Amino acid sequence: MKKLSVLAVVAATCALFSAYAQAAGGEIAVIVKSANSNYWQNVQKGATAAMGNAKGYTMTFQGPAAESAIADEVNMVENAVNRHVAGIVLAPSDPDALVPAMKKAWEAHIPVVLIDSMVSDSGKQYYQSFLSTDNTKAGELCAKAMIEAVGQTGKIAIMSYVPGAGSEIGRVGGFRKYIETHSKLQVVGPFYSQSQMATALNQTTDVLAANPDLKGIFGANEPTAVGMGRALQQSGKSGKVAAIGFDGNQDLQGFVRDGTIRAIAVQSSYQMGYKGIETVVSVIEKKPVQKQVDTGVMMVNKQNLDSPEAKNVLY
Repeated sequence: MKKLSVLAVVAATCALFSAYAQAAGGEIAVIVKSANSNYWQNVQKGATAAMGNAKGYTMTFQGPAAESAIADEVNMVENAVNRHVAGIVLAPSDPDALVPAMKKAWEAHIPVVLIDSMVSDSGKQYYQSFLSTDNTKAGELCAKAMIEAVGQTGKIAIMSYVPGAGSEIGRVGGFRKYIETHSKLQVVGPFYSQSQMATALNQTTDVLAANPDLKGIFGANEPTAVGMGRALQQSGKSGKVAAIGFDGNQDLQGFVRDGTIRAIAVQSSYQMGYKGIETVVSVIEKKPVQKQVDTGVMMVNKQNLDSPEAKNVLY
């Protein structure tokens, strides 16, 4: 009887140790809106760098072929839950569609850290921390730069990306509200590229042709702004229509350097990946984390393009 008791204690201790080991290690699934843009690949670079300090953990990184493939991202989260990952770092492509999958993670005691975009209020209990640019503030900064470029009157266009995405709501909403309250500018659009560069190029070409009196144009994310810049060049409107872009890949840096785009609002996508891993590891290991973290934004123009501060966020 005594022997059985000892064995029971040993078994219980082993089970406790195994549970702790599982809680303090394992797979971290990083799931983003698309695996195909430089912006999200820069998130991956930051996450990979942070894994160097995350002993005992492994990382997987994935995203749909396009940001509009919302069902594919939902499936990726559900698959991560089904394989019992230790934690999930998620950039939700839709504020509502990802909530049921996040709830499954919550029910399975798998922590979720959001980056880049928020979910709707119904999902707030299912994530532990949210790391992003303050997109409303970033949109306001872009609107301020636009007014400085074109003045108080005239016509401007908004080239947006995926309607309803959390970042899009804040970013374009912040831009529009600032324009409406601080100027008399007439707004054309928004037009939605679904985060497809070729679509943005075609849409911008059409907008420029239909509005020969256009004074300014805003491209609200990386593929949209790249398409916008190419359309301005192809139509001979570079430097003639004041363009403000968003994000900071090599194409956009080139547009700023040659004057096609006046300024770009650059998020620290690397920091989202890096801090996303740090934060989810802290949650797994029962360390306190902030519910919301602003990862910052910087307005980059020709004057500060080569500054150390800009190089820290450009990619």
